[in-house]
Amino acid sequence: MIEVKNLTKKFKETVAVDNINFEVKSGEVFGCLGHNGAGKTTTIRLILGLLQPTEGKALVWGKPLSQHPDLRCKVGVLLENDGLYENLTGVQNLNYYASLYDVTSKEEQITGLLDFTGLANRCNDKVGTYSRGMRRKLGLARAILHKPSVLLLDEPSAGLDPEVQKMVRDLILNLAKEYNMLIFLNSHDLDEVERICSRVVILQRGKVVACDSLVNLRRQSSEPAVEITLAAGQPPQKAVDVLSTLDRVNRIVPDGNRVTVTFEKHAAPDPLPALIGAGIKVEEVKKLRRSLEDVYLEIIHREEKQ
Repeated sequence: MIEVKNLTKKFKETVAVDNINFEVKSGEVFGCLGHNGAGKTTTIRLILGLLQPTEGKALVWGKPLSQHPDLRCKVGVLLENDGLYENLTGVQNLNYYASLYDVTSKEEQITGLLDFTGLANRCNDKVGTYSRGMRRKLGLARAILHKPSVLLLDEPSAGLDPEVQKMVRDLILNLAKEYNMLIFLNSHDLDEVERICSRVVILQRGKVVACDSLVNLRRQSSEPAVEITLAAGQPPQKAVDVLSTLDRVNRIVPDGNRVTVTFEKHAAPDPLPALIGAGIKVEEVKKLRRSLEDVYLEIIHREEKQ
């Protein structure tokens, strides 16, 4: 279990993490979301014990990792820096880390991970010759080489092609389910988070602005939205101008011949009469299911207004 209690981290006058609280349990895939500078990476470094908190605590199994190095062997981590040695080959890197963690069946484990990541044919090449995506895949193999109980990932799919991204998502879900592994995931990829995470925390300017399951966040975020597909040849800007005159409109996002309109909570939108009245031909109007991106942007915009 990870417990973050009244955690604060200041760098001189800058408050990077501001009195945040949350818990993550074993077997859970937990997403940490926020813009650049929101405090995500600082939080993960505080949990790992790489930074000391100004106030509060970051505990793993009830203890700070900075004071209990024996527990670190049960934690896997992949940060922005992949932790790889460029002058060593891929297999040499994995052999080195396997020795540090006293991995049993080392050769079998390494062979399986190289096959999974698609690096078997490059395993004897120096890491300095790898692409960013290849380094990311090898870094992920390094992070799970010793089968940790807790896995902390900072943008694990960055630089990977869509096929490998799916492989990584499937692996994360399998690790949580089959090995009851706790997985803490920092990501900008909201689609990835929506696919694999059961709960999320959203940080803004170092503060927690939301922490709940995706189901509950969607339920609490009840802004109705519709997507309008204009008939061929219809001017999108004219549709936007008409829609902007409607009551209780929050956001209008044009995209080619489609326009997405988000209304205030509890509104009962029906933009079709206004568009038809303005002589705009419409091909389709459909209500949209609230995605994590919708919920995230709504929460961020709401906090910015306060």
